[in-house]
Amino acid sequence: MLSTLPPLHHALEVSVVIPCKNEKDNLAFLIDEVGTALVGRSFELIVVDDGSDDGTDLFLKQAATTRPWLRHIRHEKSCGQSNAVRTGLLFAKGEFIATLDGDGQNDPAFFPQMIDALKAGGPSCALAAGQRTKRTDGFVKKYGSRLANKIRQSMLKDNTRDSGCGLKVIRRQVFLNLPFFEAWHRFLPALVVREGLQVVHIDVLDRGRSHGTSKYGIFDRLWVGIIDLFGVLWLRKRRKKIPIISEIDLGGTTEPR
Repeated sequence: MLSTLPPLHHALEVSVVIPCKNEKDNLAFLIDEVGTALVGRSFELIVVDDGSDDGTDLFLKQAATTRPWLRHIRHEKSCGQSNAVRTGLLFAKGEFIATLDGDGQNDPAFFPQMIDALKAGGPSCALAAGQRTKRTDGFVKKYGSRLANKIRQSMLKDNTRDSGCGLKVIRRQVFLNLPFFEAWHRFLPALVVREGLQVVHIDVLDRGRSHGTSKYGIFDRLWVGIIDLFGVLWLRKRRKKIPIISEIDLGGTTEPR
């Protein structure tokens, strides 16, 4: 697999990654929403098909005939949302990686604002994290997520109200350097802060699901997430010092990185 990955030089401004399993009906409108949101920018959209069996493959093949920026990466068997996000990252060509869920509840119209906020923050700003307002989820999912976020904030102190929002934009090179584990995409603010980098937060609107039901349940998001929380806390504590790195050229001048 590694021999097939694209080089690290950036040919595009942004790669949008959508992890999905059996979300064909939602992709039908979500793909064009991404295209509309990023008009005028160099971008690609990578749909990571996590072992779907609802005809997603045939739909994407047809959609790609009129959308040259659309790519389809497929897992032969379902490996979970975290692995799907990571697969998209590894195959992406953009300087920035933008993520959103495949259920249609995340609106890609916020991507331009998030990309511009990340650029305005400079090289030390690595992540623009969406923060959902007016949640449309059911009672159990909404309050389970709220509880998980409160526990996470109290332990990690990442100053992020809503770590589980699928709308995120992150510098690709930073993303590649973060430790990978199941549910790692839900701890991106804490992992970015661990690297001595900054996070900018953008309020985004949450939408109701138009088709289907959730493929990644509240159980793994809450209780399994609490187990992962202690792992991230350990990683944070083990990062004792963050070096300030400069390359010294032969002429004696110093250029900070």
